[in-house]
Amino acid sequence: MNTQEIKGEWAVTMAKLKQKYATLTDNDLMFAEGKKDEMLGRIQAKLGKTKEELAKIIKDL
Repeated sequence: MNTQEIKGEWAVTMAKLKQKYATLTDNDLMFAEGKKDEMLGRIQAKLGKTKEELAKIIKDL
């Protein structure tokens, strides 16, 4: 899977997360090359979820 495919899929996932969790902003969900863990950490902190809980939320979208 190339970077464009990942970014495209993330755009859909990002929209779903924003619908489900209104407290998340575009900045929280910004996908930057090589900074996936940083982004996931921002989301975890904002939602108060563990890494495992967040992975399940994203998987279930």
